[in-house]
Amino acid sequence: MSILSELWRDVAALFFVSACPVCGRTLTSGERGICTFCRASAPLTGFWNQADNPVLRRFWGVCPVVRASGFLFYVHGSGWRRSIHGFKYRGAWRLARSMGDWYGRCLAESGLYGSVDVVVPLPLHPLKRLRRGYNQSEYIAEGIAAQLGVGVDRHCVYRRRNTETQALKPHQERAGNVEGAFAVRHPERLAGRHVLLVDDVMTTGSTLAACAGALLQAVPDCRISVAALAVSRRELGLKE
Repeated sequence: MSILSELWRDVAALFFVSACPVCGRTLTSGERGICTFCRASAPLTGFWNQADNPVLRRFWGVCPVVRASGFLFYVHGSGWRRSIHGFKYRGAWRLARSMGDWYGRCLAESGLYGSVDVVVPLPLHPLKRLRRGYNQSEYIAEGIAAQLGVGVDRHCVYRRRNTETQALKPHQERAGNVEGAFAVRHPERLAGRHVLLVDDVMTTGSTLAACAGALLQAVPDCRISVAALAVSRRELGLKE
């Protein structure tokens, strides 16, 4: 595929609601957001149906997590990766909400996340949020919460340090990069509750673990579960 063709597909996915953001194909009247073919062929993990899965194991010995799941495998060079970059960097927040709805339906149908009381999106630092204009994890969290029938708390957890982007850091430095980056305000709002912490992409899990650790330190009697929209096969030790 030519560079111009890829550019047109990205532009179409962002500005024309009738185009599938993954493949660029024109949607039929019965399709919404993502076309039927791309939904059927999506690189889904199925982890939401497994109480024990590779995402949960990533947190073993790091912080106590009740449930953990990833929805899609983050496949480099794929239309799904470009779509995630679309709502992460190019303003396609409606797609983030739509993906959250889809993920949330799967979590609800699994029966493993029925005790979740509140959904908390991983926060951005205020400066980064100001530059981007929004936090894509909030839209994913909204979709998930709507399907689970619970609320979203966008304000109880915040970033007190504007850390460097994790993707630019060597793996061995990522945990240190986010150490002490998160804090909790109004901990009483989460006391005794089962919190589902939501992020868009999980690689090593260091950022989610740091945020979960801050929550548990501030609110020792809460329970934490994790839901990442996309996860890396390689980082989870799975075959590509």
